[in-house]
Amino acid sequence: MANSIETSAPTKVAQPEIQKKAVSFQNILLGAAIQTFEVSTLGQPFEVVKTHMAANRGDSIATSLSKTYARGGIAGFYQGLIPWAWIEASTKGGVLLFTSSEIEYRVRRAGLSSSWAGLFGGIGGGVAQAYTTMGFCTFMKTVEVTRHKSADANLSTWRIAYDVFQREGIRGLNRGVSAVALRQMTNWGSRLGISRVTESFFRGKDTTRKLSTAERLMASAVGGALACWNQPLEVIRVEMQSQSKAADRPTNLNLFSTARYIYQKNGFLGFYRGVTPRIGLSVYLTVCMVFGGDSIKAYFSEKQKQKQNPNH
Repeated sequence: MANSIETSAPTKVAQPEIQKKAVSFQNILLGAAIQTFEVSTLGQPFEVVKTHMAANRGDSIATSLSKTYARGGIAGFYQGLIPWAWIEASTKGGVLLFTSSEIEYRVRRAGLSSSWAGLFGGIGGGVAQAYTTMGFCTFMKTVEVTRHKSADANLSTWRIAYDVFQREGIRGLNRGVSAVALRQMTNWGSRLGISRVTESFFRGKDTTRKLSTAERLMASAVGGALACWNQPLEVIRVEMQSQSKAADRPTNLNLFSTARYIYQKNGFLGFYRGVTPRIGLSVYLTVCMVFGGDSIKAYFSEKQKQKQNPNH
């Protein structure tokens, strides 16, 4: 009697279901709170020094610090915090968490990795930030830092905003928004994407392993630091929104004419003025928004599960 050979189809390993991170009205408020905390602590001093160096491309870090302090002491490092940075922070944080979480979920459901999901989520969240809340706010923050170089140095920023609106309308108040959108798109695409790649590197072959707190912090810090490759966009944005009135400065600046002007005045290195304080800002911001945002969203998601399944 012939021996029968039993064959069976290879066992298919069940893949974990892609879970959507809970994004509720509560989480949108949470994003606003995290961003407001970030800008009210170390965020705004980094922002002020970075903006000063991008607008005054001949100044070193030490010179920028001394000039900022001379303008108003410790308070000088918080120029533009109230109300502009608070308005921006309280809105863009919620926009980022809501948009990026939704896009990350859709990309993962489409079969792409968490790294690609982070990249596309960051890009979408950054663009949404720029065109919903950041154009006007970044313009007014830059006015705060650079208006001492203009003929209107004694005017309040509210008055400058009113005069700009009278002359140029909404377009004038959103001057440089195209550079802001490119910066935010590349900022958060890089921050989230690189952070997720670093997380995958830490996990290695065990793709489901829960990362330690130190690993998640490191991933966020790496994402924040390496995202500063796009510093030229930040320098262009600051120059477009600056209140300086140099004789050779073109009057109607766009992305290309601004880039040409910066290169003619300061060469290639001019595009990287202020990159050091920006790295500090980016690391701090990314740790707050990626590590902090993920941690708190996971906390509320767990609380929601406990409410739905009280017996587990």
